[in-house]
Amino acid sequence: MSPLPVPTTPEAIAVVVAGYFGLLATSGAVVTNTLDYVPDTGDEVSTRERDVGVLVGKCENVLTLTFVLAGAYTALAVVFAAKGIVRKDDIEKNTLFYLAGTLVNLTYSVLVGVLVVVAVAWV
Repeated sequence: MSPLPVPTTPEAIAVVVAGYFGLLATSGAVVTNTLDYVPDTGDEVSTRERDVGVLVGKCENVLTLTFVLAGAYTALAVVFAAKGIVRKDDIEKNTLFYLAGTLVNLTYSVLVGVLVVVAVAWV
């Protein structure tokens, strides 16, 4: 898929802005609802860890959507790797929880990005 050309029409700009707002508004619910299906390993995630995860996840959403819109798909690997390095200690404590959350968030962000690219091409 080619990168999104710089949106110049008001409609295209509105679609891109709505994509960012929609992604940021819904990604938390998508990840939380999906993580309800992850088996409980007995390791509780503290409120602080969950809050950090939300913050990191929202940053991941913005970066992922931006990279998809720019057609920089290889940069997505950098985001995924950097997140794994930064949260290494947390991942070692509860691997399934953090890996599932990261993969769901990344996949959802890419999906929204592709939908935004298609929508901009359509308007």
